[in-house]
Amino acid sequence: MKYVKSQMKHLVKDNKDLQKRLKEIMEEHSLERPLALKALYHAEVAAGGKYKSAYQELDPPKE
Repeated sequence: MKYVKSQMKHLVKDNKDLQKRLKEIMEEHSLERPLALKALYHAEVAAGGKYKSAYQELDPPKE
């Protein structure tokens, strides 16, 4: 699975919990939004987090 910024933005836009977590990451680590978004992806999606399936549904793999 690959990080796609537009997919991650869409996932966060539709989920209040992820919006809150993104703000926490930005404040806690003093990161700009693009870097915090990528960190959120690695923490909540790529590592087998509970948002992995929702992320994959946004753009199904092309055959």
